[in-house]
Amino acid sequence: MTDSRIRTAAFLDLESIGCEDLDMATLEAAADRWLWYGVVRAEELDAVLDDVDVVVSNKVVLNDSHLSKAKRLKLVCIAATGADNVDVAAATSNNIVVANVHGYATASVAQHMFGLLLALTTRFNDYTAAVKRGDWSKSRFFCLLDYPVRELAGKTLGIVGFGHLGQAVAKVAEAFGMKVLLAKRNAQDQRPGRIALSELLPRVDVLSLHCPLTEETRHLIGTRELALMKKDAVLINTARGGLIDEMALLEALQNQQIGGAGLDVLQPEPPPAEHPLLTAELSNLIITPHTAWISRESRQRLINEIALNIEAFKTGQVRNRVV
Repeated sequence: MTDSRIRTAAFLDLESIGCEDLDMATLEAAADRWLWYGVVRAEELDAVLDDVDVVVSNKVVLNDSHLSKAKRLKLVCIAATGADNVDVAAATSNNIVVANVHGYATASVAQHMFGLLLALTTRFNDYTAAVKRGDWSKSRFFCLLDYPVRELAGKTLGIVGFGHLGQAVAKVAEAFGMKVLLAKRNAQDQRPGRIALSELLPRVDVLSLHCPLTEETRHLIGTRELALMKKDAVLINTARGGLIDEMALLEALQNQQIGGAGLDVLQPEPPPAEHPLLTAELSNLIITPHTAWISRESRQRLINEIALNIEAFKTGQVRNRVV
């Protein structure tokens, strides 16, 4: 498609990224015509794909059935890093390029990870709740000492997944005076400075997950792994919910087998209202609704990077191709 115009492009789930506070000019300029959808339902998808050159999708699933029928479609832009919503093999067999975006949410996710960690270690929720109850007003002293607070300085952080996100978290951790340990990807990982997860877990005060969800990493943290952790260790997950056996985590938190957990992701998403981790009333558990990535700056970078992927494709280049 060298020097080719993009006549029509479609964004399948614009509501999933929120655009009211974003500058969409770069994306708008990348195609002659845009079809903007809040979210396309599965039964509508074939009709939408029938007459477009480019499609942008965050979480709308594009499988072989959809892609094989989309005869005009040449490029799928994933509005994310993970490609699990697109059948990449099917796209390739139908001569459709798939491109994603890397690194756009690094600062936002690292910030959120430490927000969760600091809330747990400073007992932020417990103390703000105590103030609202009137406990501080009733105190005999100038402060409350009801909940023990821990410093991060001198503690050890274990990181699973050392890409853009893991590296950013490590940099902030070092600023706090923490020691950083890196987990091996698998038994075959012989890179220097990496240690096996089973060896890392007993040594860390904080474990932070930043790896993709694959068949190899599904339930990476389960009953056995939680049992290896320190009694006061904190687990943070801003990656994918499926990395953790959630029932095993719930049991570990209830039994105070570990010190606490901060989760920005669950399995599935959105979770049912009766999800056991949502209904559990635990002071050592904080859950946020997959918001680590949603800073305005992060979402603006995402839009701009998608536009660059399309512009590169128009001139015969392939940028951020998913293989």
